[in-house]
Parts: sequence; structure tokens; C-alpha cells
Amino acid sequence: MLQERIEGKWIDAFAEVFRLCEVKPDEPCAILSETQSRPINVQLAELALLSLGAKPFHIVLPTPRQTAPVPIRSTGASDAIGGLEPVIGALGQAGFVADCTVEGLLHAAELPKILKGGARVLMISNEHPELLERVIPDPALEPKVKTGIKMLRDAREMRVTSEAGTDLTINVEDAPAGGGWGYTKRAGTITHWPGGLCLCFPKAGSVNGTLVMDRGDLNLTFKRYLESPIRLAIENDFVTSIEGDGTDAELMRSYFAAWGDQEAYAVSHVGWGMNPRARWDGITFYDRGQQNGTEQRAFAGNFLYSTGANEVAGRHTLGHFDLPLRNCTVSLDNRVVVENGVLQGELA
Repeated sequence: MLQERIEGKWIDAFAEVFRLCEVKPDEPCAILSETQSRPINVQLAELALLSLGAKPFHIVLPTPRQTAPVPIRSTGASDAIGGLEPVIGALGQAGFVADCTVEGLLHAAELPKILKGGARVLMISNEHPELLERVIPDPALEPKVKTGIKMLRDAREMRVTSEAGTDLTINVEDAPAGGGWGYTKRAGTITHWPGGLCLCFPKAGSVNGTLVMDRGDLNLTFKRYLESPIRLAIENDFVTSIEGDGTDAELMRSYFAAWGDQEAYAVSHVGWGMNPRARWDGITFYDRGQQNGTEQRAFAGNFLYSTGANEVAGRHTLGHFDLPLRNCTVSLDNRVVVENGVLQGELA
């Protein structure tokens, strides 16, 4: 069991990432947290900012009451701010925001206003600091992720296949594409640590085919490796059947159904992992409460299929699955970018 105490090496790790975000002496920096945030990450953010000569201040919000019928995990859509304009204004006026909320601001409703204010936001994933230390962003990853994002933006079709039986066709033409490498220097932007992803949000009616999750693939909402295969039939974005005999399929059927919301079955985003420091097997080494699974979204060569909210397609729901698959081949307009789970060409 890892302890959560202040370690000098973790202050150094946070400071290193903040330097990559070009935090400057005397810069006003907001540390956003909530009452259920991981205290040590909040403390490390403060100490690291002080070590850089910045001017940190805290905004601490009560964690809101639960409104969903089931637990919500790893959505990247914190509701801690609750639309409070004074909080949004303070965050927007800060030069830099260390986001230590439980779910993170990546898909939060208030994020556009915060970014419009000019802040650059680093979402520090709700992980044990030992994990964050191990996946400190590597500047060499930035140009590769940018290359992958450009490939996505220029493509019309993504095709995903695997020996396990996956065969998906995805229309990605004009689909907003993005990604991250774990730090951001530009005003009005957000990234997350750990980082290393290329992804896009397909327009409505863009995804058709079969997605087969094999043994060892991950359901990150459950922080669980699959022990038996699951076959998902997908028609015009929506999961229409969930086939599988084991507990994994039963759990997925149960969680989908709990929402009572058809949009929970639809695609949110698709993409692939880019980070060679991130590990597929990392969940093995931490208790569930010590991790958020962001590392497993980013491990190099995974195909990431996510269900839930997709503003591009006009769909909004709190139901969400992030499903990183191994050993897939991903092609963009017949150009292979991932082959059997291995990054290719400029992306490798």
C-alpha cells in the first residue's frame, strides 16, 4: 500500500510539469479543488508553484450531491463549479489553472468560459502521485501527437480491425480532432496529465460495425481488465447488442441500462494512444482508489473507443465508458497508423 505523504521528488515532478506549461515567477495561478479531491495532489501543486516563484491561490468547492442512478467515474466532466460565475471569472483571470477536481474540467460545462478568459488549464488526473511521477510528459511526444492530430483532421474514414473480430468503419470527415501530450503553453487551452492521445468526435450517424473487446482489454469506468470477450454491435453510432457470457458483459449491460438513456449507448469519441511511458498493465499495481485510469487511455498503440456525451453529434448524457483495446489495426483512408497495437511511421 503506497502512502500519500509529501515527498520532495513529487514536488519536483509537479514543478517539472508546471515548467513545461511555462509557469512564470509572480504569475497568478489558481489551484482548483473540491472537498473530495485527493489532498496530496492539491498540496503538491501549491508547493511546486511556490518553488517556481508563482503566486498560487486556492479555490475549493464542496463536492456536489450525487444525482445519477449509479456511480460516475472517469468522465472528465466535473460538475463541482456548478455554474458559479465568480469561480469561472477567477479561473479565467488566472494565468494558469492546476485542476485538481475529482473528474476534471476537460468536458465541464464551464470550460469554454474559463478558456475564453485566457487561462491555460492543466487537468491533473486523480491519480496517486507515484503514477504521475512515472508519466511526466516528454517534450519529444508533442510533435508526434500533433502529427497524429493532423492526420485525423485530413482523413475522411477511419477503419479499425482486429484478429479478435473488431471491424469498425467510422466517418471522420470534418470531425473535430484534438489530443494532448501532457502540458500546454498556450493561453485558452487545456490538457491533462498523464497525456498522449489523438482523438476525434464523429458527427451523428458516423460509426458502424462490430467492436470486440478481448481478454486483457480494459473497461476504465470499472477499472477492470476483461476476463471474457464482449462483442458490441454498433449501428449508426449506437450499441445495439452486447454479447458475452461472462461477468464483464453482464456488468456492461447493467451499467448501460441503469441510465435509462439511449444516448448513453452512443459513441462519444474515438482515437488511439501515443504515450510510450504509459502502461497497459499499470492498473495491476494500484488499488482502485489510487488511480483514475488516465494512463491506460494513453498507452501507445491502443484503440480508444468511448461512449456517452458528444456535443458534435448533439448528444448529452452522464453515462460514459472509456474502452482501450489492444492489438487493433487503425487505418485512415487506407493509411495504417496503428498495426496490431503498434504505432507506425511518424507516430512511432
